[in-house]
Formats: sequence, C-alpha cells, structure tokens
Amino acid sequence: MKIKSFTFNPFQENTYIIYNEHKEALIIDPGMYFPEEFDQFYQFIEINQLNPTMLLNTHTHLDHLFGNASVLQRFTIPFAFHELDQPVFDSAKSAGALYGLTFEKLPLPTFYLNENETIQLGNDHFDIILTPGHSPGSVCFYNKTHKLLISGDVLFQSSIGRSDLPGGNYETLMQSIKNGLMPLPDDVVVYSGHGPATKIGTEKRNNPFLKDLV
Repeated sequence: MKIKSFTFNPFQENTYIIYNEHKEALIIDPGMYFPEEFDQFYQFIEINQLNPTMLLNTHTHLDHLFGNASVLQRFTIPFAFHELDQPVFDSAKSAGALYGLTFEKLPLPTFYLNENETIQLGNDHFDIILTPGHSPGSVCFYNKTHKLLISGDVLFQSSIGRSDLPGGNYETLMQSIKNGLMPLPDDVVVYSGHGPATKIGTEKRNNPFLKDLV
C-alpha cells in the first residue's frame, strides 16, 4: 500500500490518496482550490492508472472540502464523513464567504462514518476512530498492518488542532487524543491535515501539548 500527499489551497491543507497494488484508491480530504492543483491531482491519478473507490472527509472544515464536488463529478464513488460533522458541513460555504473563497455546491454524503467500523481498500482495512474536539465529528483512519494514521486536524507534528472554531472544544480534543491516539504503537506514522508527517512516539516525547497526557 502506498500513500501520496499533496499540499493545496490557501490554508496549505494536506490531501491524501492511498492506493494498493491493484490500483484501488481512497481519496481523503481533497483540498484542491486553484486550477493547477486540480491538474496536479488528476494527473497523478491518470499517470498511475488509479481507480478511486471512495471519497472520505476526516472532518468538514472548508479547506478539506474544496475538491469534493469535482471528485464526485469525475468519479461515481461513495462519499462519507461522520454525521456529527453535518452542521459544520452545512456551514462550509458561508465560512468560505468569510474568507472570500467560493466553491461549487457540495454534494451530500452517500453514507455516514461510524466509530469502531472499518473502511476497506482491497484486502486492507482502516479503523474509524472518532476524535471530536477540533470539530464535533472529526475522525482518524488507522491501518494497523501498515502502521499509518490519517489524523485530519486532530494531531500535528509538535502541535494539535484548533479547538476555538464552531463546534470545537479543547477538553474534548485532549480526551480524544489521550483515549484514541496515544494508545497506538509508537512507530505508527501520523499523516496530518497540515504540516509534515510524524510518529505517535515522537509526539508522546516531544509534543508540548501532550506532556500532561503521557
């Protein structure tokens, strides 16, 4: 299994494509906003002859949604996020207007993600970990076999997600990290919604926000 990351849009958001040897691919948090970003994203899919099977959002802040409409117009695939994030999703266009950023009408999800269920990619599966606090329905996707975690905006290298946006809560976020992420093995690679990849163990040792959790 391979993972490709892109950094897109004015918020420098990380978009991910996870794919296997059979060319099956998950698209996670497509943040393409500028024309050249759409070109880069789709060229990668075409060059590697990938077959996207699902679109997923870790959460529904606007910087993680910009490319949703385009992806779903191009590929007939299921689309999902956690139901608790529906109010955030519903306010995304108005949030964009505050920044002077417009985007196409957002397609509704095909289904909702549920905690303790899994997402399949061929023979691999990703556990869905509900991690509210940055947003009400933030989730992380964890693959135990390949030791990787897509953390959205919950955990970053040496930092954590904001909790001051509508629906956010600092205490809830810290409990999500403590109960949902800190028990994972130290060598799990964390692919965050912004910034470079890191590891669970590195954050346990060095993240100043987590010193009271470990």
